[in-house]
Amino acid sequence: MMKFRELKIRDAVAVEVEPREDSRGLFARTFCQEEFEKHGLAGRFVQCNTSYNVKRGTLRGMHFQRMPHEEGKLVRCTQGAIWDVALDLRPDSPTFLVWEGVELTAANRMALYLPAGIAHGFQTLTDQAEVFYQMTEFYHSDLADGVRWNDAAFGIRWPIADPILSERDRSYPPFKR
Repeated sequence: MMKFRELKIRDAVAVEVEPREDSRGLFARTFCQEEFEKHGLAGRFVQCNTSYNVKRGTLRGMHFQRMPHEEGKLVRCTQGAIWDVALDLRPDSPTFLVWEGVELTAANRMALYLPAGIAHGFQTLTDQAEVFYQMTEFYHSDLADGVRWNDAAFGIRWPIADPILSERDRSYPPFKR
């Protein structure tokens, strides 16, 4: 079984697993197409990605893929811990420009479901953090885009000052409506 908890961003959901434990360890369902679709979430994923991050404080984001190949994501931390952030960039959404951060850890086994049109980023809270993504759309490098992680238009609060960033993430222009 899984628990689906709505976030303040429309259509974004925290997915909590309910593991069954015994002397051998545990077993937990982390995805079920029927359960996802019952909750109005995409139940088809076409690509999986892994991000391994050596140092605490590494920040990746805020990334999204433009139309016509916007991608939804199911994001889980499989090693260590991250502060995972979703930002609504859908102009017609009632939660346009709203952001929310959730701590995902290997220990809490929680995942975030982010619908298409949401920018995504995370900051590692531990060394050697690994993140596993399931994507609803194939990657199109010509449509990959992002917004600045520290843009005043969003006011995202990151837990670790002075993050480790790629040049790409550092150089996104200021957001324009």
